[in-house]
Amino acid sequence: MAEKTTGEILKENLFLKKENGWLNTNCEEEIMSFAEGYIAFLNKAKTEREFIKEAKKLLIENGFQDLEKVGTLNKGDKVFYINKNKSLFASIIGEKPLKEGMQLVGAHVDSPRLDLRPNPLYENTDMAYFKTRYYGGIKKYQWTCIPLSLHGVFTKVDGEVIEVNIGENDNDPIFTISDLLPHLAKKQEKKTLADGIEGEDLNILIGSKPFKDSKVSEKVKLNILNILNKKYGITEKDFISAELELVPAFKAKSLGFDSSMVAAYGQDDKVCAYTSLKALLNVCNNKTATVVLADKEEIGSMGNTGMSSEVFEYYVNELLNKLNQNDYNMVNTVLCHSKMLSADVTAAYDPNFTDVFEKHNDAYLSKGVSINKYTGGNGKSGASDANAEFISYVRGVLEKNNITYQMTDMGKIGAGGGGTIAYILANRGMEVIDLGIPVLSMHSPYEITSKFDIYMAYLTYKTFYEG
Repeated sequence: MAEKTTGEILKENLFLKKENGWLNTNCEEEIMSFAEGYIAFLNKAKTEREFIKEAKKLLIENGFQDLEKVGTLNKGDKVFYINKNKSLFASIIGEKPLKEGMQLVGAHVDSPRLDLRPNPLYENTDMAYFKTRYYGGIKKYQWTCIPLSLHGVFTKVDGEVIEVNIGENDNDPIFTISDLLPHLAKKQEKKTLADGIEGEDLNILIGSKPFKDSKVSEKVKLNILNILNKKYGITEKDFISAELELVPAFKAKSLGFDSSMVAAYGQDDKVCAYTSLKALLNVCNNKTATVVLADKEEIGSMGNTGMSSEVFEYYVNELLNKLNQNDYNMVNTVLCHSKMLSADVTAAYDPNFTDVFEKHNDAYLSKGVSINKYTGGNGKSGASDANAEFISYVRGVLEKNNITYQMTDMGKIGAGGGGTIAYILANRGMEVIDLGIPVLSMHSPYEITSKFDIYMAYLTYKTFYEG
């Protein structure tokens, strides 16, 4: 074998390597097994309420206790707090006092979808429909002509909560939004993609069979309400205090002949939520390790379950109280001394749409977790923009543990942009950087991730918790 030239040696030592992770992995079995668990979890947790419900089960199975039922806390204790069934914080108490900060990983559990409007049910030409308002950034045309399932709750005035999940089981009916046939779509086809389907066109077809009574009008609507009344005991008025969401009825599944990828609805950001939750379950931590599973990120992180609320400060305050470590301004001290990975996805380079990507800086499937120093758009507007010192710290965690990663941006300058919860925690004094998983077809009804990247994210979050 010929000896390497000086240039070859220099290139090997000096160039940044960006290789497909599958080429050098020695843990393919673990990767595939972990993905099986992820796929199974996704199929039970398509909405934020369902994700928190399943997360609670997983935490309890692994020895975590409800913080509100715990009197005092000690090193090694595992606790969680659920905020209005839509967001969650969980911690393993570390050896060091809380004033020295926490190691946090924060993801969000809401995803783009269609929400029912307050008065959704109507009839038109002997067909019954639900009116919707879309939630988060979607391409509206993608939501027509696909199977949809209905998830959520009716909450009655007496406090009874009725859970709804229709369209996921094989014997369930599904719902859909009709679209115009191409034979009559000449006018529609002249519109832009954004205008081809208007928001007011996203009406869900839910029935066509009339109630058999010649004396009443709106017979199909009546028949639908009669079915719902028999099954759930609700009337049309109960839609006023309901939260019902339409999501794709597709199952999460392995993708490709090689089963190397996952195709599923809601991987933004449930892929990071799942990996960060699983990573917390059995860590050996010096500082308190905490997972944050937030709601409302897709619509700006507002509201009392979004990251902009002060419920997280309440949680930290309760930890301090039960550790007997509280003092004046101690919550702010904890936050300012904490380190956090904002675990959110980023756009993967798509060779079908090269005009909006910058191939030297964008993320690629199967090349490991993606680190984004900043998000935002154009001149980094709306980004927290992590400092070099913290990036160096994160690099050290990854490189010492042989975890594959890539330093990335998202698209060409001016092509668009996006945001995460990173800036919110940075505003509270934390060291924060976005670190997540590249996704193809993000915000679509069926997103794509690499199983290799998913497992790298799990390893990253676990080692970060451990400091």
